[in-house]
Amino acid sequence: MIIGLPVLAPALRDAHSLSLVQVGLLLDSLWVGTLLTLLPWGLLADRVGERLVLASGLLLCAAALVGASSAEGFGPLILLVGLAGAAGASVNAASGRAVMQWFPATERGFALGVRQTAIPIGGLISALVLPALSVRGAFVFLAGLCVAGALFGIVVIREREGAAEDDVLEPRGLGATLRDHQLWLLCGASSFYLVAQLAITGFLVLFLHDERGLSDAAAAGVLAGVQVVAAAMRIGGGRWSDRLGSRVRPLRIVGYASAITLAVAAAVLSAPLAVLVPAFVLAGGLSMAWNGLSFTAAAEIAGRTRSGAALGMQQSALAAAGALVPPAFAAVVAASSWRLGFAAAAAFPLAGVALLRPLRS
Repeated sequence: MIIGLPVLAPALRDAHSLSLVQVGLLLDSLWVGTLLTLLPWGLLADRVGERLVLASGLLLCAAALVGASSAEGFGPLILLVGLAGAAGASVNAASGRAVMQWFPATERGFALGVRQTAIPIGGLISALVLPALSVRGAFVFLAGLCVAGALFGIVVIREREGAAEDDVLEPRGLGATLRDHQLWLLCGASSFYLVAQLAITGFLVLFLHDERGLSDAAAAGVLAGVQVVAAAMRIGGGRWSDRLGSRVRPLRIVGYASAITLAVAAAVLSAPLAVLVPAFVLAGGLSMAWNGLSFTAAAEIAGRTRSGAALGMQQSALAAAGALVPPAFAAVVAASSWRLGFAAAAAFPLAGVALLRPLRS
């Protein structure tokens, strides 16, 4: 939903007569809803397990999306999208915690990289399917995917045997998680990395449609290319981190690469599409390549028994950034230009790299 809804930005704007800032606020509502519930979902996953949390949250998310499909007016639409974000946030902590329970450290980066690849795969499906549907049909389609995910989780997720014995060796509770300064540094760095990702995934379709004259389907196809590159980079990055025995070192390198490639894309914003599209596909893929590494690092810093809380905390930090970025980016573009907006977003991963320096490599 979070990665798919931006594909509908031009259609939503036309259907509800929204301004660019209102589009940013609508995308923002997903992150606001997510921010409010990520940590509670993570704590609940530590208490009752992943299956119940994932399934119940996705079913509630589907119900909210069905409601959003029939919403009339901006107010009800933004409320229902926010509720969908709040409910769907259950999957973030639950699925990451499940991987922590099942895979050893030597395979965890690869496993969580595969898990994080679900996001660009969802984005790819959305980019290919949603432009062909009406706004109402698109919301119902997203709701159907959430129901399918809930049912699949009920069938396949189970606790790892012997997990209870491991749990007694590690401290529990929210307090220990909140006092972990390494986790706070990682959360801050991840939030800065997210700015470049949201600038591209949230607004690329709208930019290509409005400024370069691409159809909705063609612009969504470029975003689909971003998702393919991102999926490969997430899996490759996770495997690379396993071989290095480090999550932070690859995370720093990805941060530098994300900043450089987005700056290049901003510089060639008026170039022919044969130049601009590959620049954005590479910059977009790199802007999403860090998530699995950051996810793995957060879970490993906290340990298995606090992994749900740690992932909830890290994802809450991302949601807080996600709540600020879309309307802020839209306001910058509206007040200046697309070039300045993308160039400003390119600076944020460098700030994230600086925050990662004190962390163990």
